[in-house]
Amino acid sequence: MAKPIPLSSLRVSRHYIPAWNMIPNTSIQNRPLLIYHSVFPSGTSPSEIETHLSRVGAVAPQWRFTMYDTTHFHSNTHEVLCVTHGRARLCFGGEDNPGRLEPVVEGGDVVVVPAGVGHRLLEDMGPQGFQMVGSYPVGAPAWDMCYGRGGEETRLEGIRKLGWFDRDPIYGDEGPVLDAETQQGGQVG
Repeated sequence: MAKPIPLSSLRVSRHYIPAWNMIPNTSIQNRPLLIYHSVFPSGTSPSEIETHLSRVGAVAPQWRFTMYDTTHFHSNTHEVLCVTHGRARLCFGGEDNPGRLEPVVEGGDVVVVPAGVGHRLLEDMGPQGFQMVGSYPVGAPAWDMCYGRGGEETRLEGIRKLGWFDRDPIYGDEGPVLDAETQQGGQVG
């Protein structure tokens, strides 16, 4: 059974990413992108992570895959990505955005991606492939795909109206998601 590290030992990075062209990033809700570093022990299986997420009940696991290599974002739901295997460099915010974030994530990391944050795979750095479990808040509509192109303007307004998490997807009644401030700021390590 997957058991996350104690909350008191968790290292979290919080990132505010400015809007870029038609990708709103964190500016639209002012909720940070969160990276929970090394939450699950190395070797934790996708099914163990899915069981843990389902038991906590804040998000519903929906897929196992890598990340698309085209910048995209979701306008109707937030996303929780649990890295189950491998190592990769990701891009958040749009590859031409001077305020973008390009972290390297690896098995055991969890990324909470607020609606509107552009994201894509830049480089799969592992010899055996990069894989994640993708999850969305319980009760959220089926996730959509936006690319920061003309014709998506009406979808952006919906992001402003989205609620935030009532429970932390990993820790339940406590955790970084519940502490996510709604004001602009830089990285907090």
